[in-house]
Amino acid sequence: MPEGVALVTGASTGIGRHLVEGLAARGMAVAGLARNGDRLRTAMDEVAAATGRRALAVATDVTDRASVEEAVGVVREELGPIALLVNNAGLIDEFEVPVWEADPDQWWDVVSSHIRGAQLTIRTVLPWMVLRNSGRVVNIASGMGTRGVPDYSAYSVAKTGLMRLTESLVAALEGSDVRAFDVAPGVVDTPMTRSMRMWEGFTDWTPPERIVELIAAIAAGELDQWSGRMLRAGADDLDTLRAVTPEDAARQLRLRPYGDTDPLA
Repeated sequence: MPEGVALVTGASTGIGRHLVEGLAARGMAVAGLARNGDRLRTAMDEVAAATGRRALAVATDVTDRASVEEAVGVVREELGPIALLVNNAGLIDEFEVPVWEADPDQWWDVVSSHIRGAQLTIRTVLPWMVLRNSGRVVNIASGMGTRGVPDYSAYSVAKTGLMRLTESLVAALEGSDVRAFDVAPGVVDTPMTRSMRMWEGFTDWTPPERIVELIAAIAAGELDQWSGRMLRAGADDLDTLRAVTPEDAARQLRLRPYGDTDPLA
């Protein structure tokens, strides 16, 4: 079972809300960050009532450096050292249009919510993990980060960048017992997903419990050999992941050579 304190961004609704309750139910103290303070406090009060665990709400804009630094300070003071950081917060393209038709400010807000948000939390939380030589970071990835998506270009770019951030982080942490992972949650029935035209009529939802159990296994140190790589909730089998050690660039973003004579092969 995972132990210690989990910090989850975007915790007031959707996947983040499922994560804080699921991790608390497994014994972790949980801190939730989100911009909407009222909705966040309601969510965390519900988690505490349902699980009997400590659930702390800290209203935070993850794209604001001072806000993140203050929030992490509150979490450390109230709950103790952070053992698990889950970067879940992030926006989606407001309109399903090609990049040249997208509102440029909203487009960049989407990218910033995922990339700047994760970079700021990592910048604030990781030094303490490195000091303790213990900790796990999960960046919530997406299959849309592995390919170009014409109507969700900002989200696709953001998730691709997040995967690169994870890999860079792992390279910098080599030799330590601090690990980082990409977890793609599949298609979960959330308000955000329901708002996307591409999922109209979709019914084969990924159960939120599959995401929780995967991240709980990461927090417990059961999947360390997958650090720096993408795992997919609802598709990957936990027993298989525990038994497999990936090689080369498996589950990482790479160029595919056009043939044996490709100079970039």
